[in-house]
Amino acid sequence: MPADVPPAIVGAVLAALICTAGPRVVGRLPEPVAALSDQAPYRQIAARRHLAAELASAGALVGGVLGWRLGFQPVLAAWLYLAGAGVVLGYVDARTRLLPTRIIAPSYAVVVALVCLAVAVDAGPHRLAGAALGWLVMGGCYLLLWLVHPSGLGYGDVRLSGLLGIPLGYLGWASLLTGLYAGFVLGAVGGLVLSLRRGGGRRAFAFGPFMLLGCLVGAAFGPALSSLYLSG
Repeated sequence: MPADVPPAIVGAVLAALICTAGPRVVGRLPEPVAALSDQAPYRQIAARRHLAAELASAGALVGGVLGWRLGFQPVLAAWLYLAGAGVVLGYVDARTRLLPTRIIAPSYAVVVALVCLAVAVDAGPHRLAGAALGWLVMGGCYLLLWLVHPSGLGYGDVRLSGLLGIPLGYLGWASLLTGLYAGFVLGAVGGLVLSLRRGGGRRAFAFGPFMLLGCLVGAAFGPALSSLYLSG
């Protein structure tokens, strides 16, 4: 990689390229057996005009932030893949209130492989242990919430939480805990706003996009926010 190319530019370009495959991926998803009454078919939402450009624009923004904050460290590859997959997952969840396993399951394999490669290239076993703990802590937290109150959280959120916890745990406790906490805070604020827009109704809303935004906050600003909190 040329030294004069900013990592933010590289991150933006690569994440945007991944996102351009979004419409094809969504269009090939099998329709859920128990679809929600207001859920549009996957093929219909994938056929939205200019969808590829919109997803690529969102991916470029997320990838640019990650490249800017993480720099050219090997684990950036895992984060850029997750940025692309996360943008697509967030779009699907916002439209259908479902997080397809057909996207999440292979993403586990890709993220784990890229994290292991980063450990082999540039880090020690403690990073791998951190990634495993991230999966355990974040996934376990969401699993517990789902078991206590299954009507308030979908199991797709539980699957996604473990995926997000792996690269967050690799970065360290500050990123992991910030990402976990930020997801709940953003979800609470977003849920309140959506409820007010709907006239105070109690209709369920997609939580996945807020989890993904919280993960981005943890990855990009976790150490800075943690230092600010501890110093205060």
